[in-house]
Amino acid sequence: MSDLFNFTIPHVSRETNQRLQEYVASLLKWTPAINLIGKSTEKEIWQRHICESTVLFGFMPKQSQHWLDLGSGGGLPGVVISILALEKAQDLTVTLVESDQRKAVFLEKTIRDLSLKALVLNERIEVIPQQGADVISARALAPLGQLLEYSWPHMAESCVLLFPKGRTYKSEIEASVRKGYPSPQVHHADAQSDGAVLEYKIGEHDSE
Repeated sequence: MSDLFNFTIPHVSRETNQRLQEYVASLLKWTPAINLIGKSTEKEIWQRHICESTVLFGFMPKQSQHWLDLGSGGGLPGVVISILALEKAQDLTVTLVESDQRKAVFLEKTIRDLSLKALVLNERIEVIPQQGADVISARALAPLGQLLEYSWPHMAESCVLLFPKGRTYKSEIEASVRKGYPSPQVHHADAQSDGAVLEYKIGEHDSE
């Protein structure tokens, strides 16, 4: 179990790694009570959850000021993005949307404990005010077409949508295209991965 707290992310400061380790400890502590991550993934929490979330940070346009994370659950990727932003994007605010009250309380406590620049909306996605977000993410929340429907009202004029998906991502893309949505850019973390990050660039970011 000690290895779970000795793991470090390269190319970030000691303080950022310390916050990530504290976050992992909280996830493991509270998961038995409120099911923040799957029990079968606990031993791979860094590779399956933390590292995958840090990958998304690299897709963020440099001038972004508002990141919206839909269906945040235990804060993946929203909390991880907030932690990285303290070091690498100080102007970024992260909004985490989570309808489950117990998970929202966990997120609020985590934000306070780690002094993050983030806020929690304990509401259903369908009823939150329009957010005007520069980046929108969602992980393990809904099929791709549904994620796109959730996202449209909350995009800034220029926006990047980031949706990590597992092995079914191709069929989800096909289903969303049949509904009239565009195809995303598909990014693979490595050759061994059977999943992908699906990226949509809206507005001015298309030319970057």
